[in-house]
Amino acid sequence: MAGKHEQLSRRERQIMDVIHAKGEATAAEVMEGMENAPSYSAVRALLAVMEKKGLLRHREDGPRYIFVPTLAREKASRSALKKVLHTFFEGSLANAVSALVDAKDGALAPDELKRLESIIKQARKS
Repeated sequence: MAGKHEQLSRRERQIMDVIHAKGEATAAEVMEGMENAPSYSAVRALLAVMEKKGLLRHREDGPRYIFVPTLAREKASRSALKKVLHTFFEGSLANAVSALVDAKDGALAPDELKRLESIIKQARKS
C-alpha cells in the first residue's frame, strides 16, 4: 500500500494533505482546504478514485461521506522519503542530509544542529 502513496498526482497529494491535517473530512471540507480547488463534483470524483486505489476509505454520516486515510501520515511520509532517497541519493541518507545542509549554505540554526547531533548520538546507541 505504501507504493500507492508514492505516486500521487498533485491534486491527490493536496487531498491527502487536507485529510491528514484534519484526520477526516467530507468532500466539502476537502474542497475548502485546497488551494485553487476544482469543482465540488471534481473533488468527489477524485475522492472516489482515491478510494478505489485504496488510499482512502469512507463512512456514511447521513447523506455525507466522511473520508479517512488508510495509511497514517507518518508511514506515508516515510515511504515517500525512502523513494526520494533511492531515486536521488543512491539510497544514502548521508548524501541526502549533505545535500540539504549544502542547500542552506551550511547555515544551520543552533537548535537544528543540536537536534541533528542528538539524532546521530541516538543512532549510534542503537
